Amino acid sequence: MIQSLLPRSPITMKKTKRLNRDESQQVQEQELIVVEDYQRSKKRTSFEPETVLVDEVEVENQVEEIETIVSSSSSSSRRNEFSHPCESNGLRLLGLLLQCAEAVAMDNLNKATNLLPEISEISSPFGSSIERVAAYFIEALRSRIITSFLGTYSPITIKSLTLIQNQKICKALQSYNSISPLIKFSQYTANQAIFQALEGEDRFHVIDLDIMQGLQWPGLFHILHSRSKKIQSIRITGVGSSFELLEATGRRLTDFASSFGLPFEFIPLEGKIGNIIDLSQLAPRQNEATVVHWMHHCLYDITGSDLGTLKLLKVLKPKLITIVEQDLSNGGNFLGRFVEALHYYSALFDALGDGQEWDSMERYQVEQQIFGCEIKNIVAVGGPKRTGEVKVDRWGDELRQIGFNPVSLGGNPAAQASLLLGMFPWKGYTLVEENGCLKLGWKDLSLLTASAWQPSD
Repeated sequence: MIQSLLPRSPITMKKTKRLNRDESQQVQEQELIVVEDYQRSKKRTSFEPETVLVDEVEVENQVEEIETIVSSSSSSSRRNEFSHPCESNGLRLLGLLLQCAEAVAMDNLNKATNLLPEISEISSPFGSSIERVAAYFIEALRSRIITSFLGTYSPITIKSLTLIQNQKICKALQSYNSISPLIKFSQYTANQAIFQALEGEDRFHVIDLDIMQGLQWPGLFHILHSRSKKIQSIRITGVGSSFELLEATGRRLTDFASSFGLPFEFIPLEGKIGNIIDLSQLAPRQNEATVVHWMHHCLYDITGSDLGTLKLLKVLKPKLITIVEQDLSNGGNFLGRFVEALHYYSALFDALGDGQEWDSMERYQVEQQIFGCEIKNIVAVGGPKRTGEVKVDRWGDELRQIGFNPVSLGGNPAAQASLLLGMFPWKGYTLVEENGCLKLGWKDLSLLTASAWQPSD
């Protein structure tokens, strides 16, 4: 199905009949007219051509690895009714996506626009991993081209999300948690590290920088309940975008804690942790150990000012910081960022598709509500919106600078992660311990890295 170049809502479940040749040509001509109108009527207000300075060897290596993923996915996936019947369909899509990205990087927007209909025609949110991932990358490229004319696209922020959007994301996260080990990996690993760090403590405060539904914490309640030392108080401060959703999360967690007989207090904190000026609400109480947890993602800006977040962590000096990060850089020039993101999400879509039917609603919900938005934030945002503020690419280096040292996640956290993978039937996942961190990957490409940090003195 050829899609319009004009901005529209995310890909929907509606399946429209495939356009015939005449209709396709007519729509393509309309797309070109739209772009030409933009060029004639709008001044170029946003982006200058990006300097294409990339590590060519690294890009070539990533492209080769993407081709391997595409080939393995094409041989094992069911083909949907819109798919090109040729086995080389995936490699053709890959080539077209790379051509389009290169044209955007060189500011050759006419060429990029001309490639959009062909990519749209052979991509689909239902099908092989490359067909699905291409459907979302084409949306991101379309947005990038339009913003190159208008300069209007901004990254998603937690304040820009409506209550309905937040609820859709929460529902998608529940589906993600049920069909993939990735979220459970972050939860189990962090909980084990926190449990070990709190040994001997009977009063503690957990600060979750993006609590969402708080799915992680009932598991911590369970293992804390099994301790012989009686717990005097558990306090969780949940940071999030919607006070209404935070209150709902607090009620659920209070019920869970009550079922275990644990003394519990929930404090909702609306906003971004890096922008908080008054730190009194986060200050530890007497004889209370503080732990900070952050599940990092590219869905929206969680922390606000990264420098503000580092300053806060330095002042709080928590007993433990647990971080789970995507092994994906969203900085640098456009072409390098695009190829790395395509490599990463090709593997992620391949992992999510393994064992799922091509028309799986749960998978579609996850890919549309979560991955699609992440891809758009990485690909579509450019210029001052991306480069205007210093953002931390790898938090480990910065944490060392402010006085924290890594804590090894070998032992119980690694054992729990290994047991978790055994619960899922798919054999492509890999678990590697590297410099005290745990890395969960798919077919040897690392997807998530979990790490823990404690004060050096």
